[in-house]
Amino acid sequence: MSGYDKVKSQQKSAEEHYQNTVARIQQIQSQFNDSPGSGKLKGKVAVVTGVGSLKGIGRAAAILFAREGATHLYLIDYDGTNLPNLKSTIESKYPQVKVTTIQADAANEAAISGVCELALKEAGRLDVFFANAGLASMDPLHDTTVETFMNIMRVNALSCFLAVKHASTAMMKTNSSRGKDKSGGSIILTASTAGIRSGAGTVDYSAAKAAVNSIAKTSAYQLQKTDIRVNTICPGLIETGMTGATFDYARKRGTAGKIGQLNPLGRYGVAEEIANAALFLASDDSSYVNGQNIAVDGGLSASHPVVPGRWA
Repeated sequence: MSGYDKVKSQQKSAEEHYQNTVARIQQIQSQFNDSPGSGKLKGKVAVVTGVGSLKGIGRAAAILFAREGATHLYLIDYDGTNLPNLKSTIESKYPQVKVTTIQADAANEAAISGVCELALKEAGRLDVFFANAGLASMDPLHDTTVETFMNIMRVNALSCFLAVKHASTAMMKTNSSRGKDKSGGSIILTASTAGIRSGAGTVDYSAAKAAVNSIAKTSAYQLQKTDIRVNTICPGLIETGMTGATFDYARKRGTAGKIGQLNPLGRYGVAEEIANAALFLASDDSSYVNGQNIAVDGGLSASHPVVPGRWA
């Protein structure tokens, strides 16, 4: 028996693997919801954009930042529908955390410079900016219009540029009365595995996310010796409001077990797993991590997809 045949023979059936995936995700979400905070963001002031989806990365990150001791959260989304729910959810569970919700476009410079200035005025400091707002596209190359391309670039890439530009300016401000004696902070940008290599998104979406990855690397050197770190998270296939149609379609067809099968873990991810990565980057646990594009994708970007026993 060849090595690849042996690997294949040891693999679980599709149904068994799917049931294990569901159980694993339930365990992850249970731990996320029930674990006590450890104070990793104690005293920090944070901005999070793209918090509107009830299954979204931004919402999960906002709740986790509150659990971990952030004193004031500024939460932004273009669609204000779910902002009251998020605010009440955090305040009921973590009453010591102040929450300000803002309905605004994360790619609007006045909105982003304004929230950074508001944080300085009200909270006296800014420590974390998680630029998570994003938009996906579905059109193939020849159906992608200039308008679609530019809007995807605006929402996904320009929003991150604005976050770095204005958040870094605010993070350089010191305020001894609020416990910030030195410049410093963490800027986190949501990119994608589509920005690392091809095959994970449309041309416009992939180009925008590649730009986000470049913004982080370039900005890290532009901000040298300020103790302001800039990194990206590159999620793989995550079940969120943005990807909901894909998951719903697969479940309707009875092929849910195939979702995420191309990565080595053989499963999709959930927003809580990306939020945990954001917490790592927001906290001092990552104090020496800077200018990096961190894939959280089950190993998808680590290799070309491999079919055991077949090379051609």
